Amino acid sequence: MIVDCAIYRDGHRVQGPEDLSDALAEARAQGAFLWIGLHDPTEKEFDRVAEEFALHPLAVEDALKAHQRPKLEVYDDSLFLVLKPVSYEPETDTVSSGEIMVFVGDSFAVTVRHGDCWPLAEVRTSLEQQPDLFRHGPTAVLYMIADATVDHYLEVAGELQTDLEELEAEVFAPDGEGTRSTASQIYNFKRQILEFRRATVPLAGPVNRLAGLGAVNATLPYVNAEARPFFRDVGDHLTRVNESVEALDRLVSDILSAHLAQTSVRQNDDMRKISSWAAMAAVPTMVAGVYGMNFEHMPELRWTWGYPAVLLVMVVLEVMLYRQFKRRGWL
Repeated sequence: MIVDCAIYRDGHRVQGPEDLSDALAEARAQGAFLWIGLHDPTEKEFDRVAEEFALHPLAVEDALKAHQRPKLEVYDDSLFLVLKPVSYEPETDTVSSGEIMVFVGDSFAVTVRHGDCWPLAEVRTSLEQQPDLFRHGPTAVLYMIADATVDHYLEVAGELQTDLEELEAEVFAPDGEGTRSTASQIYNFKRQILEFRRATVPLAGPVNRLAGLGAVNATLPYVNAEARPFFRDVGDHLTRVNESVEALDRLVSDILSAHLAQTSVRQNDDMRKISSWAAMAAVPTMVAGVYGMNFEHMPELRWTWGYPAVLLVMVVLEVMLYRQFKRRGWL
Protein backbone atom coordinates (compact mmCIF):
# COMPACT_ATOMS: atom_id res chain seq x y z
CA MET A 1 0.00 0.00 0.00
CA ILE A 2 1.09 3.60 -0.64
CA VAL A 3 1.78 5.21 2.74
CA ASP A 4 2.73 8.68 1.51
CA CYS A 5 3.24 10.50 -1.78
CA ALA A 6 4.50 14.07 -2.13
CA ILE A 7 6.39 16.47 -4.38
CA TYR A 8 9.35 18.39 -2.91
CA ARG A 9 10.56 21.62 -4.48
CA ASP A 10 13.35 23.81 -3.11
CA GLY A 11 13.43 21.74 0.06
CA HIS A 12 9.72 22.10 0.82
CA ARG A 13 6.72 19.84 0.40
CA VAL A 14 4.15 21.04 -2.12
CA GLN A 15 0.75 19.76 -3.10
CA GLY A 16 0.67 17.72 -6.29
CA PRO A 17 -1.70 15.61 -8.42
CA GLU A 18 -2.92 12.32 -7.00
CA ASP A 19 -2.17 10.46 -10.23
CA LEU A 20 1.39 9.11 -10.19
CA SER A 21 2.06 9.88 -13.84
CA ASP A 22 0.84 13.47 -13.51
CA ALA A 23 2.73 13.97 -10.26
CA LEU A 24 5.99 12.74 -11.80
CA ALA A 25 5.52 14.94 -14.88
CA GLU A 26 4.82 17.98 -12.69
CA ALA A 27 7.87 17.26 -10.54
CA ARG A 28 10.12 17.11 -13.59
CA ALA A 29 8.60 20.27 -15.06
CA GLN A 30 9.21 22.20 -11.83
CA GLY A 31 12.73 20.88 -11.24
CA ALA A 32 11.44 19.08 -8.15
CA PHE A 33 11.21 15.40 -7.23
CA LEU A 34 8.52 12.97 -6.16
CA TRP A 35 8.85 10.74 -3.08
CA ILE A 36 6.53 7.74 -2.76
CA GLY A 37 6.55 5.48 0.28
CA LEU A 38 5.09 1.96 0.22
CA HIS A 39 4.69 -0.63 2.99
CA ASP A 40 4.47 -4.35 2.14
CA PRO A 41 2.97 -3.71 -1.32
CA THR A 42 1.31 -6.49 -3.25
CA GLU A 43 2.52 -7.38 -6.72
CA LYS A 44 -0.48 -5.67 -8.30
CA GLU A 45 0.04 -2.49 -6.28
CA PHE A 46 3.71 -2.28 -7.11
CA ASP A 47 3.30 -3.06 -10.82
CA ARG A 48 1.70 0.33 -11.34
CA VAL A 49 4.55 2.12 -9.57
CA ALA A 50 7.15 0.11 -11.47
CA GLU A 51 5.51 0.94 -14.78
CA GLU A 52 5.23 4.68 -14.06
CA PHE A 53 8.88 4.99 -12.97
CA ALA A 54 10.32 2.47 -15.44
CA LEU A 55 11.92 0.42 -12.67
CA HIS A 56 14.07 -2.52 -13.71
CA PRO A 57 12.29 -5.90 -13.51
CA LEU A 58 15.09 -7.48 -11.46
CA ALA A 59 14.95 -4.67 -8.90
CA VAL A 60 11.16 -4.93 -8.81
CA GLU A 61 11.42 -8.65 -8.13
CA ASP A 62 13.86 -8.05 -5.27
CA ALA A 63 11.60 -5.34 -3.81
CA LEU A 64 8.57 -7.62 -3.83
CA LYS A 65 10.17 -10.83 -2.56
CA ALA A 66 12.39 -9.13 0.03
CA HIS A 67 14.83 -11.34 2.01
CA GLN A 68 17.75 -9.57 0.33
CA ARG A 69 21.20 -8.76 1.61
CA PRO A 70 22.17 -5.08 1.82
CA LYS A 71 23.36 -4.07 -1.64
CA LEU A 72 23.54 -1.29 -4.19
CA GLU A 73 22.55 -1.86 -7.82
CA VAL A 74 22.81 0.59 -10.72
CA TYR A 75 20.28 0.36 -13.55
CA ASP A 76 19.64 2.55 -16.58
CA ASP A 77 16.89 4.67 -15.05
CA SER A 78 17.42 4.26 -11.31
CA LEU A 79 19.66 3.40 -8.41
CA PHE A 80 18.53 0.57 -6.14
CA LEU A 81 19.66 0.31 -2.50
CA VAL A 82 18.68 -2.39 0.00
CA LEU A 83 19.03 -1.81 3.74
CA LYS A 84 18.11 -4.01 6.70
CA PRO A 85 16.98 -2.02 9.76
CA VAL A 86 17.08 -3.98 13.00
CA SER A 87 15.37 -3.84 16.38
CA TYR A 88 16.26 -5.52 19.66
CA GLU A 89 13.89 -6.78 22.34
CA PRO A 90 15.79 -6.94 25.65
CA GLU A 91 13.01 -8.91 27.34
CA THR A 92 13.37 -11.80 24.89
CA ASP A 93 16.99 -11.14 23.82
CA THR A 94 15.88 -11.19 20.20
CA VAL A 95 17.23 -9.25 17.22
CA SER A 96 14.72 -8.89 14.40
CA SER A 97 15.29 -7.26 11.05
CA GLY A 98 13.13 -5.75 8.35
CA GLU A 99 13.99 -4.47 4.90
CA ILE A 100 13.92 -1.12 3.15
CA MET A 101 14.36 -0.82 -0.59
CA VAL A 102 15.10 2.61 -2.04
CA PHE A 103 14.76 3.45 -5.73
CA VAL A 104 16.33 6.76 -6.72
CA GLY A 105 16.04 8.34 -10.17
CA ASP A 106 16.53 11.73 -11.77
CA SER A 107 13.40 13.18 -10.20
CA PHE A 108 11.90 10.54 -7.93
CA ALA A 109 12.52 8.42 -4.87
CA VAL A 110 10.50 5.28 -4.14
CA THR A 111 10.86 3.55 -0.76
CA VAL A 112 9.50 0.08 -0.10
CA ARG A 113 9.39 -1.13 3.51
CA HIS A 114 8.89 -4.74 4.62
CA GLY A 115 8.14 -5.60 8.22
CA ASP A 116 7.35 -3.41 11.21
CA CYS A 117 10.88 -2.95 12.53
CA TRP A 118 11.27 0.68 11.74
CA PRO A 119 8.77 3.12 10.15
CA LEU A 120 10.01 5.76 7.70
CA ALA A 121 7.54 8.45 8.79
CA GLU A 122 10.09 9.75 11.29
CA VAL A 123 12.72 10.04 8.56
CA ARG A 124 10.36 11.92 6.26
CA THR A 125 9.36 14.31 9.06
CA SER A 126 12.98 14.91 10.03
CA LEU A 127 13.98 15.55 6.44
CA GLU A 128 11.10 17.97 5.88
CA GLN A 129 12.49 19.99 8.79
CA GLN A 130 15.83 20.34 6.99
CA PRO A 131 15.04 22.11 3.70
CA ASP A 132 18.70 22.82 2.98
CA LEU A 133 19.41 19.10 2.96
CA PHE A 134 16.28 18.37 0.96
CA ARG A 135 17.59 20.59 -1.86
CA HIS A 136 19.98 17.81 -2.79
CA GLY A 137 16.98 16.06 -4.33
CA PRO A 138 16.40 12.30 -4.18
CA THR A 139 19.96 11.84 -2.90
CA ALA A 140 18.82 13.43 0.38
CA VAL A 141 16.23 10.69 0.80
CA LEU A 142 18.89 8.06 0.21
CA TYR A 143 21.23 9.68 2.72
CA MET A 144 18.67 10.24 5.47
CA ILE A 145 17.39 6.66 5.35
CA ALA A 146 20.93 5.24 5.37
CA ASP A 147 21.98 7.60 8.17
CA ALA A 148 18.94 6.83 10.35
CA THR A 149 19.38 3.09 9.78
CA VAL A 150 23.05 3.12 10.78
CA ASP A 151 22.42 5.38 13.79
CA HIS A 152 19.83 2.88 14.98
CA TYR A 153 22.46 0.15 14.57
CA LEU A 154 24.57 2.04 17.13
CA GLU A 155 21.66 2.03 19.59
CA VAL A 156 21.09 -1.70 19.12
CA ALA A 157 24.82 -2.38 19.56
CA GLY A 158 24.72 -0.47 22.86
CA GLU A 159 21.74 -2.50 24.08
CA LEU A 160 23.46 -5.74 23.12
CA GLN A 161 26.58 -4.64 24.99
CA THR A 162 24.55 -3.97 28.13
CA ASP A 163 22.81 -7.34 28.02
CA LEU A 164 26.07 -9.10 27.28
CA GLU A 165 27.64 -7.57 30.40
CA GLU A 166 24.73 -8.94 32.45
CA LEU A 167 25.22 -12.37 30.88
CA GLU A 168 28.94 -12.19 31.59
CA ALA A 169 28.25 -11.39 35.25
CA GLU A 170 25.95 -14.41 35.45
CA VAL A 171 28.56 -16.72 33.93
CA PHE A 172 31.25 -15.58 36.35
CA ALA A 173 28.96 -15.48 39.37
CA PRO A 174 30.67 -16.80 42.56
CA ASP A 175 29.94 -20.26 43.97
CA GLY A 176 28.35 -21.44 40.72
CA GLU A 177 25.30 -19.21 41.02
CA GLY A 178 24.76 -19.17 37.23
CA THR A 179 21.65 -20.92 35.97
CA ARG A 180 21.75 -24.30 34.29
CA SER A 181 20.52 -22.73 31.04
CA THR A 182 23.47 -20.34 30.79
CA ALA A 183 25.03 -22.20 27.86
CA SER A 184 21.80 -22.02 25.85
CA GLN A 185 21.50 -18.31 26.69
CA ILE A 186 25.03 -17.68 25.41
CA TYR A 187 24.37 -19.65 22.23
CA ASN A 188 21.10 -17.79 21.64
CA PHE A 189 22.91 -14.48 22.16
CA LYS A 190 25.50 -15.49 19.57
CA ARG A 191 22.72 -16.23 17.08
CA GLN A 192 21.29 -12.72 17.65
CA ILE A 193 24.69 -11.19 16.97
CA LEU A 194 24.88 -13.23 13.77
CA GLU A 195 21.51 -11.82 12.71
CA PHE A 196 22.82 -8.33 13.48
CA ARG A 197 25.97 -8.92 11.41
CA ARG A 198 23.91 -9.96 8.40
CA ALA A 199 22.43 -6.48 8.40
CA THR A 200 25.53 -4.39 9.10
CA VAL A 201 28.56 -6.01 7.48
CA PRO A 202 27.31 -6.25 3.85
CA LEU A 203 26.20 -2.59 3.98
CA ALA A 204 29.81 -1.34 4.11
CA GLY A 205 30.34 -1.84 0.37
CA PRO A 206 27.26 0.11 -0.80
CA VAL A 207 27.95 2.98 1.63
CA ASN A 208 31.54 3.26 0.43
CA ARG A 209 30.35 3.44 -3.17
CA LEU A 210 27.85 6.16 -2.30
CA ALA A 211 30.62 8.03 -0.49
CA GLY A 212 32.73 8.01 -3.64
CA LEU A 213 35.49 5.86 -2.22
CA GLY A 214 37.23 4.24 -5.18
CA ALA A 215 37.59 5.04 -8.87
CA VAL A 216 34.56 2.94 -9.78
CA ASN A 217 32.29 5.45 -8.01
CA ALA A 218 33.26 8.36 -10.27
CA THR A 219 30.38 7.55 -12.61
CA LEU A 220 27.76 6.50 -10.01
CA PRO A 221 24.51 8.06 -11.29
CA TYR A 222 21.73 9.81 -9.36
CA VAL A 223 24.05 10.67 -6.46
CA ASN A 224 24.70 14.35 -5.92
CA ALA A 225 28.46 14.86 -5.61
CA GLU A 226 27.89 17.38 -2.82
CA ALA A 227 26.23 14.68 -0.74
CA ARG A 228 29.22 12.35 -0.74
CA PRO A 229 30.74 13.80 2.47
CA PHE A 230 27.46 12.95 4.20
CA PHE A 231 27.74 9.34 3.05
CA ARG A 232 31.33 9.25 4.32
CA ASP A 233 29.96 10.21 7.73
CA VAL A 234 27.49 7.32 7.48
CA GLY A 235 30.42 5.09 6.56
CA ASP A 236 32.31 6.18 9.67
CA HIS A 237 29.34 5.32 11.87
CA LEU A 238 28.92 1.99 10.12
CA THR A 239 32.59 1.18 10.73
CA ARG A 240 32.03 1.79 14.45
CA VAL A 241 29.02 -0.51 14.36
CA ASN A 242 30.90 -3.30 12.59
CA GLU A 243 33.80 -2.98 15.03
CA SER A 244 31.32 -3.25 17.92
CA VAL A 245 29.69 -6.29 16.35
CA GLU A 246 33.06 -7.99 15.88
CA ALA A 247 33.99 -7.24 19.49
CA LEU A 248 30.64 -8.58 20.73
CA ASP A 249 31.04 -11.74 18.69
CA ARG A 250 34.55 -12.38 20.04
CA LEU A 251 33.45 -11.65 23.60
CA VAL A 252 30.48 -14.03 23.36
CA SER A 253 32.79 -16.76 22.05
CA ASP A 254 35.20 -16.12 24.94
CA ILE A 255 32.35 -16.20 27.47
CA LEU A 256 31.09 -19.49 26.03
CA SER A 257 34.60 -20.99 26.24
CA ALA A 258 34.96 -19.74 29.82
CA HIS A 259 31.57 -21.17 30.76
CA LEU A 260 32.44 -24.58 29.28
CA ALA A 261 35.78 -24.50 31.11
CA GLN A 262 34.02 -23.66 34.37
CA THR A 263 31.58 -26.50 33.81
CA SER A 264 34.47 -28.89 33.20
CA VAL A 265 36.24 -27.71 36.36
CA ARG A 266 33.06 -28.14 38.42
CA GLN A 267 32.63 -31.65 37.02
CA ASN A 268 36.23 -32.48 37.95
CA ASP A 269 35.61 -31.14 41.46
CA ASP A 270 32.51 -33.28 41.73
CA MET A 271 34.45 -36.35 40.59
CA ARG A 272 37.17 -35.62 43.17
CA LYS A 273 34.58 -35.40 45.92
CA ILE A 274 32.91 -38.61 44.79
CA SER A 275 36.28 -40.38 44.62
CA SER A 276 37.25 -39.06 48.04
CA TRP A 277 34.06 -40.30 49.68
CA ALA A 278 34.45 -43.64 47.88
CA ALA A 279 37.99 -43.99 49.21
CA MET A 280 36.81 -43.19 52.71
CA ALA A 281 34.07 -45.79 52.40
CA ALA A 282 36.53 -48.38 51.09
CA VAL A 283 38.71 -48.34 54.22
CA PRO A 284 36.12 -49.66 56.70
CA THR A 285 34.83 -52.01 54.04
CA MET A 286 38.29 -53.49 53.66
CA VAL A 287 38.85 -53.82 57.41
CA ALA A 288 35.39 -55.27 57.95
CA GLY A 289 36.03 -57.68 55.11
CA VAL A 290 39.02 -59.13 56.92
CA TYR A 291 37.68 -59.12 60.46
CA GLY A 292 34.00 -59.34 59.82
CA MET A 293 33.76 -63.11 59.92
CA ASN A 294 32.19 -65.12 62.72
CA PHE A 295 35.23 -65.44 65.02
CA GLU A 296 35.14 -65.17 68.80
CA HIS A 297 36.82 -61.95 69.92
CA MET A 298 39.05 -60.25 67.41
CA PRO A 299 41.31 -59.38 65.73
CA GLU A 300 43.62 -62.25 66.74
CA LEU A 301 40.66 -64.54 67.35
CA ARG A 302 40.55 -64.24 71.12
CA TRP A 303 41.61 -60.66 71.85
CA THR A 304 39.04 -59.30 74.25
CA TRP A 305 39.58 -55.73 73.09
CA GLY A 306 40.08 -56.69 69.42
CA TYR A 307 36.68 -55.52 68.19
CA PRO A 308 36.79 -51.99 69.69
CA ALA A 309 40.43 -51.72 68.58
CA VAL A 310 39.40 -52.37 64.95
CA LEU A 311 36.67 -49.74 65.24
CA LEU A 312 39.20 -47.26 66.57
CA VAL A 313 41.63 -48.02 63.72
CA MET A 314 38.87 -47.45 61.17
CA VAL A 315 37.94 -44.13 62.73
CA VAL A 316 41.57 -43.00 62.80
CA LEU A 317 42.06 -43.97 59.13
CA GLU A 318 38.87 -42.15 58.13
CA VAL A 319 39.95 -38.99 59.92
CA MET A 320 43.39 -39.14 58.31
CA LEU A 321 41.87 -39.56 54.82
CA TYR A 322 39.40 -36.79 55.41
CA ARG A 323 42.11 -34.35 56.52
CA GLN A 324 44.31 -35.32 53.59
CA PHE A 325 41.54 -34.80 51.01
CA LYS A 326 40.44 -31.58 52.70
CA ARG A 327 44.00 -30.24 52.61
CA ARG A 328 44.18 -30.90 48.86
CA GLY A 329 40.86 -29.21 48.26
CA TRP A 330 39.07 -32.34 47.10
CA LEU A 331 36.37 -31.98 49.72
